[in-house]
Amino acid sequence: MKRILWALLCAAVCLTGFSGCGTPAKESSRLKLLASFYPIAIMALNITDGVEGVAVESMAQQQTGCLHDFQMTTADMKKAETADAFLINGAGMEGFLDKISDQLPELPVIDSSTGIPLIASGEDHHHDGGEGHDHDQEDYNPHLWVSITNCMEQVRNLSEGIIALDPEHEAEYRENTETYLEKLSALRDKMHSALDHVKNKDIITFHEAFPYFAEEFGLHIAAVINREPDSQPSAKELADTIRLVRETGVKALFVEPLYPETSADIIAAETGAQVYVLDPAVSGEWDKNAYLTAMESNLQVLEQALNS
Repeated sequence: MKRILWALLCAAVCLTGFSGCGTPAKESSRLKLLASFYPIAIMALNITDGVEGVAVESMAQQQTGCLHDFQMTTADMKKAETADAFLINGAGMEGFLDKISDQLPELPVIDSSTGIPLIASGEDHHHDGGEGHDHDQEDYNPHLWVSITNCMEQVRNLSEGIIALDPEHEAEYRENTETYLEKLSALRDKMHSALDHVKNKDIITFHEAFPYFAEEFGLHIAAVINREPDSQPSAKELADTIRLVRETGVKALFVEPLYPETSADIIAAETGAQVYVLDPAVSGEWDKNAYLTAMESNLQVLEQALNS
């Protein structure tokens, strides 16, 4: 009898749209949303939380990181073929977007970067992010979500796109969106309170993921080593960075969870600077609170690094 009851319970769980491991059961979903990669999927999880029959999936695996070298497979294209919409970061992050658009011209694409001012790649100045601006250019830094303010705008853009697809559940989507925006806003305020008056503002990063974040919290990125995460700095670049650290007195070197610390360790050994881990929230658990958790952790790291 217990076995029968357990089987019935499992069947009921599947019918609600989830498998035993908590992953959306795509077969039973009336609306299938495919995010390009992890941070966009986390935004979508918050917007659609509790809305019946909506499944969110990520094209790139949760531990892929940024999409700089992402190569689409046949399995990825099959995911797109069964999706009702493709949710993207935009700003040039999805270099494979043309392939999807060419093969699936009817698939709605919801661009979360609409209206967000962009920073040029390798630079510190902005470009207009209005409706007439072409975001699909490799010239721009695409790491928008690392700024909480930008993340909030991306959530709004995704929410409006999802509502347009499923207007019958507009009230639920809007309530979820406002709830998440309130959490993001509170976290942003908390981080400003802690970081606006830190002792040191200069940092060095090992991937070009943090210009929007640095701008938001008044930090100065003195140098970026390894602008592409799969590249290694040359001996000259290392020597130049060591000299810069010594000249500026920068005390904090920031690496990311998915990238090797080799170059940072060399610079730290030569200069006495400390190596810290800063998370751009591009990988992690399938948890709607993952971005909030990552930023809370970043706050603790930055407080330690920049007040020492």
